Formats: sequence, C-alpha cells, structure tokens
Amino acid sequence: MRNFKKLSAFAVALLATVMLSACGNGNHKQSNSAGPKSLNVQFVPSVAANKMEGRAKPIEKMLSKRLGIPAHVTVSTDNNAVIEAMKSKKVDVGFLPADAYVQAHKQGAADVLLQSERYGLKEPGGTWTKQLVHTLRSEILVKKNSKIKSWKDLKGKSISIQSPTSTTGYIFPIAELKQKGFDVTKNCKLVTVTGHDQGVLNVLSGDTDAAFVFEDARNNVLQDNPKVKSQVVPIYFTRPVPNDTISVIPSLPKAFREKLAKAFIAIGKSKAGKKVIESVYDQEGYIPAKDSDYNIVRKYQKIAQAVKK
Repeated sequence: MRNFKKLSAFAVALLATVMLSACGNGNHKQSNSAGPKSLNVQFVPSVAANKMEGRAKPIEKMLSKRLGIPAHVTVSTDNNAVIEAMKSKKVDVGFLPADAYVQAHKQGAADVLLQSERYGLKEPGGTWTKQLVHTLRSEILVKKNSKIKSWKDLKGKSISIQSPTSTTGYIFPIAELKQKGFDVTKNCKLVTVTGHDQGVLNVLSGDTDAAFVFEDARNNVLQDNPKVKSQVVPIYFTRPVPNDTISVIPSLPKAFREKLAKAFIAIGKSKAGKKVIESVYDQEGYIPAKDSDYNIVRKYQKIAQAVKK
C-alpha cells in the first residue's frame, strides 16, 4: 500500500511536469507566431548614406504605428552589409535590389516579401508615364550621331559599366549580348564606374563610347544638364528586370510577414508614405512578390559569371 501511494505521488508529479512543459512550449510557439518585439529595417544607399538615412527615417514612425512595435531604420554601406546583417539576424527587413536578393536567398539570409513599383517610361525620350510597373530594363547608351547604331557596332569600343553585381549596369546586358553571340568582355574595353549617372556623363564627355545603365538613367543627369536626352540616346534595351525587393529574414513568422506586407503597402498608398519612398528610391508603392519572380536574374547571373571566367 505504501509503495502504491509513492507510485501515485510520482505519477501525479510526472503528469504535472509534462503539463507544465506543454504549457511552456505552447507559450513559446505563441510568442514566435506573434512576431518580434521590435523591427530593424535596413536600406542600401542610393545617394550619400547620411542623406539617405534622413530621407528614410520617417518610415520608422509609419511602421511603428501600423505594427504596434518600435521600428528602427538604418542605412548600410552596401548590399553585402545588409545580407550579412540579415544572416546574423541583426536586421529583420532589407531593401535589396534583384541581384542582392538572389544572393541573400541563396545564403539562407532572406525571403522576398514585396516588390517595388515605379512609373513606367516611354522611349526613346525616357519620359515618365502614369502607369505603374514592377520591372525596369537595362539600356545601352551612346552619343547622338555616333557610328554605333546597334549592339553589333560595339566591337572594339569602350563601355562604362557598373560592378559585376549590378543587374542593369552589368549582368543583364552582358548576359543578353552573350546569348546573341557577342562576348562584351572579349570584344570591348570595359571601364568600371560608380553610379549610373557617371556612365551617362562618360558617354556625354566622350570618355567612353557607350554605357550600360538602368532605364532611363539620363533622368538622373537632367538637373545638371537639361539637354542630356538630346545628346545621349539609347540603342538597345534588355528584357525586363524585376524591381527591387523588400526582403525579410526566413525566421520571421508568416502571420507577422502578412501584417508587415500590409503595412508597407499601406505606407506606399498614403500621401505621406509615398512622398518618403519617392525621395528614397523613386518608388511609388509595393506589390506582393514570390521567389520565382527572380529566376530570370539567376539565369542571367550564371551566364554573366561564365562570361567573366
């Protein structure tokens, strides 16, 4: 009888332990599904970092209001810094361009949440339309009245390019021309510059014969040279490149991701929010995105990397 009482007491204690453990696990899951207690958002600079941070800071209050948690906005030095910060979970949300997103996803650092929208462009004048688009193109610019009339005339010519990680300033034109049988790296003199506006200016000044830039990078030079569009003209456009992303770390719960996506979309639709994102990246809003939207970037990356070798 004494042994039976001891056994009963042990069974009750064991059951209590199991129940407490189950409750603890349930609370843990509930906490995870609720999302983070604060949100760290990081941008890649499109202008000087100090200017960029000042422009992006208002998003902190807008996000905090919609999410009900503190949001912190910072500006990184470059794409790789954002990726590393997301890998170490120091940053929850990164504004990553197409190529950087693909790299981050490959490293298990990011999942795409949203894709940016911009106003479309009417070519060859490069004037803005009222239609929102979620892609852009790369273009090849030359000086007006140049003997270069098509990509076939680029042989032996000098070209201003961006770094090999730039989708529009390197990867897409390099890969697409390779598919046409033209190896830019072997047939042309490549001059790496920093900034698509510098590519435009190099063509304008005659420092290079052509430039690989995003469509329409000439708009970034208009303020200093209102006549640039009549002096520098496009001769080739690549297929569309998917727009920049708002990406999140993989550990961010699904329910919170949905809440975050709604918050960013709402910010893009609000008058105050639109003003901020226009000043930061010339973006007009956001739409849902999926990883497969960026398969074309992966395909062109492989081609460009093979050409580089």
